[in-house]
Amino acid sequence: MDSTLSRSHVKTSVWPRKLRLGRVVVTIYRRKTTSGGTGFLVANYSSGKRRLDSYPTEADALFAADRLARQLSRGDALAANLTNEQAAEYASAIQSLEPFKVPLAASASTLAECLKLVGDLPTLHAAAKFFIARNKQITRKSVEAVAAELLSVKTSRGASERYLGDIRSRLGRIAEAFRKDACDVTTSDLQAWLDAQKFAPQTYANFRRVAHLFFEFAVTRGYASDNPVAGVETLKIAGGDVAIFSPQEIKTLIEHASPEFLPCLVIGAFAGLRSAEIERLNWEDVDQAGRCIIVGKRQSKTASRRIVPVSENLASWLAPYAGRTGLIWEGAHDAFYKAQQAVSHAAGVKWKSNALRHSYASYRFALTGDAGRVAGELGNSASIVHRHYRELVKPAEAERWFAVFSKRAENVLQLPAQTI
Repeated sequence: MDSTLSRSHVKTSVWPRKLRLGRVVVTIYRRKTTSGGTGFLVANYSSGKRRLDSYPTEADALFAADRLARQLSRGDALAANLTNEQAAEYASAIQSLEPFKVPLAASASTLAECLKLVGDLPTLHAAAKFFIARNKQITRKSVEAVAAELLSVKTSRGASERYLGDIRSRLGRIAEAFRKDACDVTTSDLQAWLDAQKFAPQTYANFRRVAHLFFEFAVTRGYASDNPVAGVETLKIAGGDVAIFSPQEIKTLIEHASPEFLPCLVIGAFAGLRSAEIERLNWEDVDQAGRCIIVGKRQSKTASRRIVPVSENLASWLAPYAGRTGLIWEGAHDAFYKAQQAVSHAAGVKWKSNALRHSYASYRFALTGDAGRVAGELGNSASIVHRHYRELVKPAEAERWFAVFSKRAENVLQLPAQTI
């Protein structure tokens, strides 16, 4: 067969044009487009039926017709039947496989066999990732040793003693339960252990959180192939009622507080700081002249600075401590909570978890009606203030709360409570 392509369009003005290669003839048409321009069509009979492929320029149409004629002359009807989009996909596939030196046909055959096993492409991709994770190089290290390394890293990065104490305690329990290498602990191991402890939902969640932190660290350092905690059941923690103290209860608690613990008590009650923030607070952060407390990034749970106003009654309780420096609470973390229980026992008032902060938020919101303002003082969001503290107490009760003054100030005429 003659391999030379001859064109029957000697005169460029003759349409349609025909390109001939042996017995193969490909026809090109010129047409007016709906926009008033000129378009070009190549007749393609490779599938047994005529298909007109459109091209924007004469040169593009001639090139496509030339290619089609050569494919048909070789008997390559499948290639000739490819649309422009299919041809582009073919070229892209060849380009993607080029770095691996794998032929397209072999790749397609292997992919088809894999899909027979797993069903679809997402599952195939997940299976490949799982295989890589399970077969990567792992350094064997015991749970106890990895826990010690994690604590060392957290300490070097300046984590608070309270945070370190929490994860140290929980990691100790986990290391005691799993005397094996970190890479050998499975999801079923962890689930069985957590279930056997019969933890309360919040305690369960806390241990799961620390275990997740531990294994994320282990994976990052190459001591485990994956994080088994990802498959451990999560429990929904039901939000309980917000517990607060009444004005009479806080007055009684203050009356029975030791001089060392009293500033912590009143700052929690009348400024709403978290216990952990109070433990890290310095007297230098309390601006008695400017009537505000500056909670810096170091003290704040959210690592963001905020300024909390000092109310008239709080100022009266803090006045005797003017001029002091250093930490407001000089004792240890455990001693702080022992002081809470001691004042509760002495006053005959049951201690309620987080009730000082909840009380401040509730009474402050009732007094101001401004969720955004209260949220800024608390260091959380307005939505939380609305959800937990809206209409929890009446404005009259709020006025009584912020009217609990030090006896040293009883000879001073108190004005009606105002929004600060």
